[in-house]
Amino acid sequence: MANDDSILAGDIGGTHARFAIVDRGDSAHWRLREGVVDLPDHFASFAEALRHYLNSLNRCRVPKTIVLAVAGPVVDGRVSLTNRNWQISESDLRSTGFLAAHLINDFAALAYAADRLAACDLRCIGPDIPSAPAGTITILGAGTGFGVSCLARYGGHPVPLATEGGHIGFAPQGAEEIAILEALARRFDRVSVERILSGPGLENLSRALDEIAGRAVRPLSAAEIVEQASRGDVDCEATLSRFCSIFGAAAGDIALAHGATGGVLIAGGIAGKIETYLRQGSFRERFEAKGRLSSFVKSIPTRLIVNMDAALLGAARAAEEIRSG
Repeated sequence: MANDDSILAGDIGGTHARFAIVDRGDSAHWRLREGVVDLPDHFASFAEALRHYLNSLNRCRVPKTIVLAVAGPVVDGRVSLTNRNWQISESDLRSTGFLAAHLINDFAALAYAADRLAACDLRCIGPDIPSAPAGTITILGAGTGFGVSCLARYGGHPVPLATEGGHIGFAPQGAEEIAILEALARRFDRVSVERILSGPGLENLSRALDEIAGRAVRPLSAAEIVEQASRGDVDCEATLSRFCSIFGAAAGDIALAHGATGGVLIAGGIAGKIETYLRQGSFRERFEAKGRLSSFVKSIPTRLIVNMDAALLGAARAAEEIRSG
């Protein structure tokens, strides 16, 4: 039976829905159980997905508190997922039977987890640089969309901040990237970073590079681009290389905006699949190439989050802080 300290946590994205019950111990030893990862994607609504999960549990074990990390901006206790036709509200969750219900942005959840991640939860991308212990931490990543958040500090206290930084404008560097911008601008009214740094964005980038090179456009999915690059397809390798370059440039820009002396953490479903390209390509070079501020960003570590439960743990920590606050 779930005790009063248990929390039902969810990580709800554009292509996944994960749930787990989190039992709270001391902050370093919270335990996840009854976890369901990547529920089948045929559910027409979030309510159906949640019902499927709850039906898998003994009802007496359902916690009284639910907190969901959701891929979209939360306004007045409601969210319409940016890249999925699902709507969720805290009031609807309470009507399901929960006494307390909270929605937070998925990257805000990662910000709640950022200063609790252990060395085994992270892998360096670039040099292993020590981070400033009291510095702001930037969290960003590419998945179905491009998420951005940060863990700021105020008076020694961590302050997680959700943002919609993935929708800042794409800033090209060099002739090829200017041509990419022009190709995408013919399709979209505005070319944001997310139009490139996401699963759909990787497909946009592949199509743009085909057009620029005068090749027949291949309608490849993001997964196919990654797979064919791993098999030596030169054009797909070039697409991933350019993706990582743009990723590094954007990450460096956001680190400057946040003053992220505590480091940059990379999340999202794509990074783990292209880790080799992030390590061996120009991600870090473009991250550091900031003109007069290059020396500042060179001192900022970039690390990949490899703990797949980070958003769930962060969501549970958010619920705890909301309760205690």
